Amino acid sequence: MSEQTTLDAAAFTALGTARERVTLPSATFDGTVNMPVMHQVVKAYLANQRLGLAYTKTRGLVVGGNQKPWKQKGTGRARQGSTRAPNWPGGGTVFGPHGDRNYSEDVPRKVKALARKSALNARASEGAIYVIDAFNYTEPRTRTVKALVERVGADGQKVLILTDGVKQNVHLSGRNLPNVHVLPFGDASAYHILWSDVLLIEATAIGHTLAPIAEKEAAPAAKAAKAAKPAKAAKPKAAAKAAAKGATAGATMGATTGATKSAPKAKAAAKQAAPKSEAANDKKPAAKKAARKKGD
Repeated sequence: MSEQTTLDAAAFTALGTARERVTLPSATFDGTVNMPVMHQVVKAYLANQRLGLAYTKTRGLVVGGNQKPWKQKGTGRARQGSTRAPNWPGGGTVFGPHGDRNYSEDVPRKVKALARKSALNARASEGAIYVIDAFNYTEPRTRTVKALVERVGADGQKVLILTDGVKQNVHLSGRNLPNVHVLPFGDASAYHILWSDVLLIEATAIGHTLAPIAEKEAAPAAKAAKAAKPAKAAKPKAAAKAAAKGATAGATMGATTGATKSAPKAKAAAKQAAPKSEAANDKKPAAKKAARKKGD
C-alpha cells in the first residue's frame, strides 16, 4: 500500500493578505487522482445538460408533393409518386431525430464522489488551491471580491469560490465578474472544479479554523485614520483677506452700535423741543388776528 501524500496550500485573509501555509485535511486531500473516473463523470455531466430538441420532418410532414411529378407509364423514367419523397431534394428525412431523445447518463454516487475527490487533489497538487480564513461580508460588493482575486494572483483566470454553506453576500459580490463562480463547498462537482484554474476555499468548509490576525483588528483603525485628514494650513493671502474682512466687519458693527446708543438721546431731545414749537405755532395765528383788527 502506497504512503499517504500530505498536501498543503497557501492561505489568505478575506482582504487578500498572505498568511502562513496550511495543511489540507487528509480525509479529502490524500493525493488520489483517477483520470478515467473524472473523464466519465465530466462526460456524463455535459451529456445531462443536453435537451435533445433536434427535430426533422418526415415525407408526411413536408408541405406539398400531393401530385405525381409525371405519369406512371410512357415516359421512360422511374415511377415517382411525390416530390416530397426522401430521395427528392426538399423531401422528408428518414430516421431523423424527433425531439424525444434523452442524452442523460446515470453515474453512481460513489463514482461522483471519487471524481470530485480526484479533481480536488489534482488542483491541490498543482498549487491552485488557496484557503481563505472567512468570507464574513456584511454587504455585497463586487470590488471586494475583485480585489481579493487580484491579490492572490488569479486575475484573468477562471476562479471558483467555495464557501462554507450558502453565503448570499459572497454570491452577489462575485456574480457580476465574468470569470468568477461562487458555490457552496458541498455543491461543487468534478466538472466545476476542473473548469476553474484557481480555487478559493473557505477554511471552515474543509474543517480548518484560522485564528484572526492583527491586520483585521488594525483595518478599522487605518480606515478611521484615513477618514480624519489633517486640516490644511491657511495661505498668507487668504489669512490677510480674512483679517481685513474681520476688521471691516468690526468697524461696521461699532458704527451700528454707536448709532443705536445715540438714537434714544436724539428722541428725548426731539420730545423736549416739541412743546416749544407747538407753543410758537399757537402764537402766530393770534398775532395775525390782532393785526387784522387794527387794520379794520
